[in-house]
Amino acid sequence: MTPGSRAWVAVAAGLAAGALLGGSIHPASIDWQPALAWHQPWRAFTAISVHYSAAHLIGNLAGVALAGVFGVAALVPARLAWAWLAAWPLTHFGLLVRPDLAHYGGLSGVVHAGVAIVIVYVLVSGTRRQRLVGGAVALGFGAKLLSEAPWAEALRHPAGWDIAVAPIAHTTGALAGAVCAAVALGLQCAAARRSPTSPTSPPPSPAEPP
Repeated sequence: MTPGSRAWVAVAAGLAAGALLGGSIHPASIDWQPALAWHQPWRAFTAISVHYSAAHLIGNLAGVALAGVFGVAALVPARLAWAWLAAWPLTHFGLLVRPDLAHYGGLSGVVHAGVAIVIVYVLVSGTRRQRLVGGAVALGFGAKLLSEAPWAEALRHPAGWDIAVAPIAHTTGALAGAVCAAVALGLQCAAARRSPTSPTSPPPSPAEPP
């Protein structure tokens, strides 16, 4: 496993651990609430620990595991693991666009951020074949987000589900991930341009006279 893959898996494992920590804490004390966003900004981090049912938690853990596998398969560099960490609070601060979403908890928004980061990386840095696959995944991912109509109700109640879904969190997560990935890759390119070129080998010394 590459150093980047190890860093990516570490972030995925950390998010999963964070999701498991909130079982004994009252959701309202750590969930995302737009009314408290600036007074208690730490809620942008602790919101991932809130789950409203066992099925909600299991689904989120499965999602973060899949995002982890996706990143490892794409051989993401370590800087994209940092991008995923940066997208974590940004995902939830993005929910300020929906102040009617009075409470939010879960990991799905941050999972969407991780998926978006990998997609951006593959589209920018992959081989031609990888970019074709990445483009297909990006189209499917975008279609999923649009089908959820994040501009409509703040909460949806899918048939057969025991919890409500906040589609806007999936969208803010995807946007936060894409932006953080673009910044990380842009900084990488800028650093590469600033680094000195490798020194050329010195010219051969002239032959000594006989």
